[in-house]
Amino acid sequence: MTYLIAGNWKMNGTPASAEALAAELIARVRDAGASGPAIALCPPAPLIPAVLGVTKDTGVAVGGQDCHAKEKGAHTGDISAVLLADLGCTYVIVGHSERRADHGETDAAVKAKAEAALKAGLTPIICVGETEAQREKGETAQVIARQVEGSVPPGANAQNTVIAYEPVWAIGTGKTATTADIAAVHKQIAELFAARHGNAAQLKILYGGSVKSSNAKEILATANVRGALVGGASLDATEFWRIIESCPQ
Repeated sequence: MTYLIAGNWKMNGTPASAEALAAELIARVRDAGASGPAIALCPPAPLIPAVLGVTKDTGVAVGGQDCHAKEKGAHTGDISAVLLADLGCTYVIVGHSERRADHGETDAAVKAKAEAALKAGLTPIICVGETEAQREKGETAQVIARQVEGSVPPGANAQNTVIAYEPVWAIGTGKTATTADIAAVHKQIAELFAARHGNAAQLKILYGGSVKSSNAKEILATANVRGALVGGASLDATEFWRIIESCPQ
C-alpha cells in the first residue's frame, strides 16, 4: 500500500513563496530518491500554476482545494474540476470542514463536487469528520456514516477516490484524536466504503487534524491509516518533510 501525504496550504502564500516552498520540498524529494509515499500539494487556486511549474516531472502531484459541481457557467468565484485537470492537477479536496462550515456545504453538494472531479479525471479527497459537540454527545459514528454515505458518489472506488477523516475539533487547534479513536473511525470508513463501493483494501484513508512531525509517526502507524492531510505544518518544508519521512516503509 502506497501512503499519501497531502499538504493543504489553505488561504496562504504568494507566487514567490509558493515557488520557494515547492522548490525546497522538491530538493528533498530528489535527495531521497524514488522511495517513499505519494505527495500532493494543494495551494490556493491562483498559485496552482506557480507550483506546477516547480513540480513538473518530479512525481509530486498538485491538487485544488475545492471545485464546483458544474463544468462551466455563471458561478462567479468558483473553479471547475475540468479547469483544474486542464491546468495539470491530479487531486482536489472536497467537503473540507471549513467549506462545510463557512459555506454551508451539504453532503449532497460534496457528492456532486466529487462526481465532477471523477468525471474530469481528478482524484477527489473527500473529507468527513465530527464537531466537538457531536463527539461529546457520542454521535461520531452516526455523523461519519451519514457523511460517507451522503458524500461519496456511486462511481467511487478504491483506486480513484481518497477519503480524509478530519475531526473538526482537531483542525488547527493543536488537539489530536487518540490512535484508538482514529483506528475506530478509519475502520468504520473502510467498512462503509466496502459495503457500497466494493473492496476497500486499497482505499487511501487519510487522517487530518493537527498532524505534525511530533505525532505523525504514531498516527501513520495506526491501523487503517494510509496517509495524512496536513494543514499548517505543510507550510514549513522541513516540518512537512519530517511528516513524509514518518510514513511506514
